[in-house]
Amino acid sequence: MTKIVFMGTPDFSVPILEGLLEKGYEILAVVTQPDRPVGRKKVITPPPVKAAALQHGLKVLQPEKISNSPEMEELLAMDMDLIVTAAFGQFLPEKLLQAPKHGAINVHASLLPKYRGGAPVHYSIINGEAETGVTIMEMVKKMDAGDMLAQKALPITKQDNVGTMFDKLSALGKELLLDMLPHYLAGEITPVPQDESKATFSPNITREQEQISWNKTAIEVDNQVRGMHPWPIAFTVYGGQRWKLFHTTPLSEETTTEPAGTIIERTKKQLWVAAGNGTVLQIDELQPAGKGKLTTVEFLNGVGQSVKVGDKLELGE
Repeated sequence: MTKIVFMGTPDFSVPILEGLLEKGYEILAVVTQPDRPVGRKKVITPPPVKAAALQHGLKVLQPEKISNSPEMEELLAMDMDLIVTAAFGQFLPEKLLQAPKHGAINVHASLLPKYRGGAPVHYSIINGEAETGVTIMEMVKKMDAGDMLAQKALPITKQDNVGTMFDKLSALGKELLLDMLPHYLAGEITPVPQDESKATFSPNITREQEQISWNKTAIEVDNQVRGMHPWPIAFTVYGGQRWKLFHTTPLSEETTTEPAGTIIERTKKQLWVAAGNGTVLQIDELQPAGKGKLTTVEFLNGVGQSVKVGDKLELGE
């Protein structure tokens, strides 16, 4: 029986771990990030992978930093055949990568060499890609740069956001890994080097990137909203107060000559904003500062009653 150390942290990783268990692989240990404070009340919460691992009675290690940690020494002492990572969130030292008999492989949520890094799903949607996918690759010390073992694409629809794509890609990653793993362990797969000239990167989203720039077209703004939902959530500023935007609709049949960021339509049911190049965006769901999430109808007939045509949203960069 192949003995595996699994490394992962968010919900994306859980089906992949459970798939390995379903197929009978022996999981020697699960390595994940430490418990973190979550929500307004900062409740210390275990990562989803830890919760899943404990349900299956698996050994869990949670190093703050795996390099030179006691947990790493414990791993090195294990008789590992393979390390499998899926959205773990830390670099692995070379010594650890070389320890298992079959090395270390990673399930990465992009079509490498595009979107190496920690936020590939976000950038795929924000940049308006027609598709993304999953790549399984051998791990090397350079971020997401190892030779590829398997890859499969998946379309991104106009209804998809980060949450829906994470679910789809997690299921695809599980399927792809379980299909290729027996062939990899048998030495039947020839790794394919990545084309470095085509490499692009997806670093973690910054606070500055969360603010909407109304100079972008309505489609580009909608991509940004979907590419940051359900986290970290895109926002705009009205009257010095933040509005978090959860759902928007580009109105392809509408145009405007008003400056970008101007509210051009305000009824009891509709809120339209001028975007770049004369395009128009409809706001469907938002959260004004200090309030809960509201549909536009709830907002306009409640705390947003003072909003009027001609008001300006902060333009953003």
